[in-house]
Amino acid sequence: MTVYFIGAGPGAADLITVRGARLLAASPVCLYAGSLVPRELLADCPPDARLTDTQGLDIEQITAELVRAHAEGHDVARLHSGDPSVFSAVNEQMKRLDDAAVPYEVVPGVPAFAAAAAALKRELTVPTVGQTVILTRIAQRATAMPQGEDLATLGRSGALLVLHLAARYADRVVEELLPHYGPDCPAAVVAMASRPDEIVLRGTLETIAGQVEEAGVIRTAVILVGRTLGAEQFRDSHLYSPHRDRHTC
Repeated sequence: MTVYFIGAGPGAADLITVRGARLLAASPVCLYAGSLVPRELLADCPPDARLTDTQGLDIEQITAELVRAHAEGHDVARLHSGDPSVFSAVNEQMKRLDDAAVPYEVVPGVPAFAAAAAALKRELTVPTVGQTVILTRIAQRATAMPQGEDLATLGRSGALLVLHLAARYADRVVEELLPHYGPDCPAAVVAMASRPDEIVLRGTLETIAGQVEEAGVIRTAVILVGRTLGAEQFRDSHLYSPHRDRHTC
């Protein structure tokens, strides 16, 4: 049978894709990250589905559950928060399923940075202001960053930065980006994006770390830094311009 790695979205249960919801409702086995995936989503599983919270499992135990379900002839919904393409730890699971000859598919979901932009009511790319978005994180004891991907290096681009897994280290983020973006650069933090307890903080690079500390935000958040967050004066996109010749390709 098939293992479906499904992006469950950023938090709100109704932000799962139609395809993801359909596969979830048809899979007799579901593995989910209990600390991140909303419990409301599990109501879409078949009434007699086998549900496994992977929060306390290591990679070998998770793999064993997936292989077991395959051997029993069951499709598996493997729910991941956000979208599986970034910071999801899906690679190591797919590698092990390849080794075990277990088929799988990946179903994209709404990523956290998209939900954060929606909460801020901002387009992250703005003509003549910024056309590049960098999704990244910072080095921690558990996982180092590859050479050339430190914040100081990425900050030289001036692009809009979206940092995952970094809210606990907001002071450090500010320290490393200040020389490149300046203290007045717009910055924001969105925690629990799309959930009822969503927290939205808006400020500048100079003020945002203090706001994060005051709000007590330490996890399930993204930090955004860049000029497009505060852009008010910019040229309209050519896409809908009245001067565009719509009779040519």
